[in-house]
Amino acid sequence: MKEEKRLRLTIGALLHDFGKVIYRAGEDSNRHALSGAAYLSSERVGMTDREVLACVKYHHASDLRQAKLEKDALAYIVYMADNIASAADRREQEETKAVGKGFDRTKPMNSIFNLLHGNHGEMSYSPHRTNVEKEINYPAAEQVPFGTSDYQAILRNLTENMRGMEWSQSYLHSLMDALEANLSFVPSSTNKMEVADISLYDHLKLTAAFAAGIEARLAEQGESDYCRRLFTDGKEFYKEKAFLLAVLDLSGIQKFIYTITSKGALKTLRARSFYLDFLMEHIADELLERLELTRANLLYSGGGRVNLLLANTEKTRHRLREFQRQVNAWCQQYFDISLYMAVSWAECSSGDLQDNPRGSYAGLYRALSKGLSDNKVQRYTAEEILSLNEKAIEEDARECKACRHSGRVNEDALCPICAAMQRLSAHIMESAYEFFAALPETDEQHLPLPGGYVLAAGSEREVREWQQRDMLRLYGKNRFYTGKAITARLWIGDYHTGETFEELAKCAKGIHRLGVLRSDVDNLGLAFAMGFQRPDGDRRYVTLSRTAELSRQLSMFFKLHIRKIMAQPNFTLTGQKKDCRHAAIVYSGGDDLFIVGAWDDIIEFAVDLRNAFSRYGENTLTLSAGIGIYPASYPISVMARETAAMEEKSKLYPGKNAVTLFEDGSSHSVQDASGKMLSISDGTYAWETLEQQVLGEKFRTMEDFFNASDRGKSFLYKILELLRNRSDKISLARYIYLLSRMEPEDTKENKEAVEHYRAFAAKMLRWYQNEEDVRHLKTAIQIYAYLTRGTEAEHETAGLRS
Repeated sequence: MKEEKRLRLTIGALLHDFGKVIYRAGEDSNRHALSGAAYLSSERVGMTDREVLACVKYHHASDLRQAKLEKDALAYIVYMADNIASAADRREQEETKAVGKGFDRTKPMNSIFNLLHGNHGEMSYSPHRTNVEKEINYPAAEQVPFGTSDYQAILRNLTENMRGMEWSQSYLHSLMDALEANLSFVPSSTNKMEVADISLYDHLKLTAAFAAGIEARLAEQGESDYCRRLFTDGKEFYKEKAFLLAVLDLSGIQKFIYTITSKGALKTLRARSFYLDFLMEHIADELLERLELTRANLLYSGGGRVNLLLANTEKTRHRLREFQRQVNAWCQQYFDISLYMAVSWAECSSGDLQDNPRGSYAGLYRALSKGLSDNKVQRYTAEEILSLNEKAIEEDARECKACRHSGRVNEDALCPICAAMQRLSAHIMESAYEFFAALPETDEQHLPLPGGYVLAAGSEREVREWQQRDMLRLYGKNRFYTGKAITARLWIGDYHTGETFEELAKCAKGIHRLGVLRSDVDNLGLAFAMGFQRPDGDRRYVTLSRTAELSRQLSMFFKLHIRKIMAQPNFTLTGQKKDCRHAAIVYSGGDDLFIVGAWDDIIEFAVDLRNAFSRYGENTLTLSAGIGIYPASYPISVMARETAAMEEKSKLYPGKNAVTLFEDGSSHSVQDASGKMLSISDGTYAWETLEQQVLGEKFRTMEDFFNASDRGKSFLYKILELLRNRSDKISLARYIYLLSRMEPEDTKENKEAVEHYRAFAAKMLRWYQNEEDVRHLKTAIQIYAYLTRGTEAEHETAGLRS
């Protein structure tokens, strides 16, 4: 009975504002609460549950006062949850942007980035580009109004989705997916006085999360008079520390992914990174199930981290501790101490989630961070440490050729985990395998998951067989699905054009080298905690709703949209259009990524990625990156370590927002905002500098002159050597002499070539006299040499560095 009650409560909360779509579609002019209940109960949807319909019809105070409901009616909980979510959603425009009173049903959804980090943006999303599976809905200055026909199309889609569902636990997440697919770019509020940067989907989801938390807290307190507690005396409830913000953090990810040395490393890398992503999704769902909650309470999942909104109850805290113990015992069983899950939580009231009192919202993040740090310092009890030290080594144990762990191996010298990884790698990228499942069984043919599950990939035919089982979780790949036991859709960055490092390297123009890109978002933790504070200190926009909306938008960019950015190249070194990138996504999720490919495609993609991210986030967030170039046979663990070091060097640049590549061991000084001088690698550039001055100016000058000249590359290498030895006083004279030797004979026939040379020589001489231009020139020359080089031997002879 309790399970049915919570199911009805969650459905009622998820549908409580459904009437807004009906009203804006011109189907009904009544108040949206009445319209929603009437439409859902009609034959078009066929909802018959009275409690669910009451949640929709009576979620406003004016309606509740007139309704004759039992004191334990779920509508009181939805009323309170809606109030808390709305209080976190709705904020008036700044005075300069107010456009009058009332509502405007054509109002488009504003970009969540309009108010981030002091931005004063006025961008909005197009109501005609809402299919995130097919296109990126970039914020735009043009305010495209939401037409009645747009809402009618959304209403038709949702009606069709709901008509095919059972109103049961097995279909609950299908309902959430349908709402996300249709309402992610629909504004929750169309009040002219308010900022419309929270989607209707996020408002419904957050209302359901609060509702579940409220019900669980009152149940533990033995409270059944919801009317008194949440309506009559409701003001007191807002002050209660009724909720927990919780975070699960998986340590050891980098080492787990990149510590491999076998052939077929690319496939293994993709399988390992996907497995960890899926593992965190499964861990989140397993915990939510044990807490009798749903994915409505999942605020964020990515990059080895899960954020949750839970009920502040002793039962919740006990189950969090017990779940952590069980997951870490499982990690030790399968991966020794390679992986560890830390857990932290902080009590909060609805006011804290709106930064009331001032500073309380950032305080929650500080408490969570401290909790994780303390947890990681003291990972294991004395008993667990003894158990780890006494762990017996299996007889006939041998070292796995892939992960180097000792234990049982098969005839291919692979341990059970690596053998299962190898099987999974083929399925991740195949279009026939549209679903992944957590199956309640154990066998060595599949990868293990906590709680007695295994990870399996399947086609639609296999899914139909799986759906006959109990305790099943299904995840759709890169599409929204509805159906029995569908838990969620997984955005998977599965773009690839090669199966091995060698294949990708051979696709490079010029020298056959592999490029590796590592990148992540700068200061993201600060953005979540304090990013919506205004320059004058106004914190009205610092709320959980905006953090949740921002998290979802970033997750879509790095897990979904990145595939389209890779598939549709824009920037190229030579200016010649490309049809695709010769590259593969190893990992992209949360806020960071690791991509390998032909070295020239990787440099070009890095520029595309940065430009797309700037456009997507209205320049409010920045990326730092490291780009390494390697032979295809180079150890992947070393590539990962070196590019991570380059990424960190980029973060030393004042303001971050930089990329490091083609280091040659030199450094230069840069002044930061405080006046302090910093030592920065000569290979580190602000993104604009790399694109406009290194590639757009210096590289194009090299390409333009040497492609038209009959001069050999030896001149180029000598120039590079003189630039590197610029501190030697004789280098300038040698540099001028070398340039003069490149001058063509001044004849009538050579007039154009002479003019071309003189323009080139003048630029080269001017650049030599400026330290910053010399730095740009060194990088540009190396890139041009890589593009025009044909053999490894020639590369080594020239002394070029990567």
